[in-house]
Amino acid sequence: MVTGLLTLFLLAAPSAYGQFTAQEIAQRAQWEEFLQTADITKYELIGEGVTKPWKLYLKKGGIEKKAAWKNVDQDLGGGARDSWKYEIAAYRLDKLIGLNMVPPYVEREFQGKKGALSLWTESKYSVLEIMEQGIKVPETALKQVDDMKCVTRLWYCLIANDDPTQQNLKYTEDWRTILIDHSCAFRSNKEYTERLVFGINGIKKTQADGKPFLIRRVPRVLLDKIKALDFVSIKQAVGPYLTGKEIESIIARTKLIQAEIDAMIKESGEGKVLY
Repeated sequence: MVTGLLTLFLLAAPSAYGQFTAQEIAQRAQWEEFLQTADITKYELIGEGVTKPWKLYLKKGGIEKKAAWKNVDQDLGGGARDSWKYEIAAYRLDKLIGLNMVPPYVEREFQGKKGALSLWTESKYSVLEIMEQGIKVPETALKQVDDMKCVTRLWYCLIANDDPTQQNLKYTEDWRTILIDHSCAFRSNKEYTERLVFGINGIKKTQADGKPFLIRRVPRVLLDKIKALDFVSIKQAVGPYLTGKEIESIIARTKLIQAEIDAMIKESGEGKVLY
C-alpha cells in the first residue's frame, strides 16, 4: 500500500499553503504504520547534529526505506528542553491545524530506548546548501518559496521553536518546503508566552542590523485554525507528548499571534497581510 508514496511526496503539486498533497495526506496513516512495524535491517549513526540521531534501514512487505531516529531528552535550563517527544507533538499539531509541512513522526523503540522515528527526508536542497552554493530559486517558484517562508515563521511562533537551523528547512526538487527537527520547540517559560519567536517584537533579530524577522503575510484558513485551538483539542491531538503547561503556552501564543496579525493589518492593510 505504501509503494510509490515517496514518489507522490516529491512530484505532486502542493495544496494552497501546506506542502503535502491531498493524496499524501490521505496516506499518512500508512506511513505511520510502516514506521512503527517495519523490521530494522541495519542502522548507523548519522554523524551530524548535536542530538546524535541514527539512520535506520526499514523493510516490510518488499518495501525498503531509510528513517531517522532520535531519543534526546534533556533539560536545557530556563524552562527549555530538547526532547524527542516534541518531534511527535509537532507532527500531530501540524495535522491538527492542517499545516501539512512536517513529515510523519512516530514513537519507536530502538536498542531498548524510546524515541521519535521519521522517514528519511527526500529533499533536493536545504537553505544552507542554497546559500553556500549560490543556488537561485527559479522565478516560477519565487512566490511559493517566499509565501512558505512566512508560513514557516508563523509555525515557529506557534510552537516556540527558537532553534531552527538552515539545514532543517528543506526544499524538494519542485521547491516545496518541508520542515524537520522540532526537538527544541514548545518552550513554556515566561519569555515565550509573552513574546513570539518572530514578528515585530520578536525574540529573533537579524545579526546584521538587529531588525526583526517579520511574518508579513499568512493564509486566512491557517490563521483561523490557529485561533480556534483550545486545550482540549490540542491535548487530544498530542496525547502524552506535551505537558499541560506546554499546551497552555501554545494557547497563550495563539493570542500573541492574533495581536501580531492585527498590528500588521493596521500598518499594511488586510489585503496585503491575509490571503
